[in-house]
Amino acid sequence: MKKKGHRPVTKVKNPEPKLEDPDWVIWAAWADRITFEEIEKKTGYNESAVIKIMRRSLKPSSFRLWRKRVNQKSIKHRKKFEHSRKQITSKIKKEEYL
Repeated sequence: MKKKGHRPVTKVKNPEPKLEDPDWVIWAAWADRITFEEIEKKTGYNESAVIKIMRRSLKPSSFRLWRKRVNQKSIKHRKKFEHSRKQITSKIKKEEYL
């Protein structure tokens, strides 16, 4: 039996574009794990600039879907995420003592 010398490349449905590519901002805005603060740190675009880019780049129905998703997810905003995380941990601690 021969041993294969290389590993197969795993193909991803939506691979991450390069940071220099303008599509990276759109990809990062759709990704739940990347906050607006991280996008600003890497590209210099603040939240309102990202919203403008998304409005120009997406179809109107896709833009509305994205905005709805961003507003419901507290992960896209670092402060909201940290606040919700504190609330969850405080509930867990209170329930342990009851």
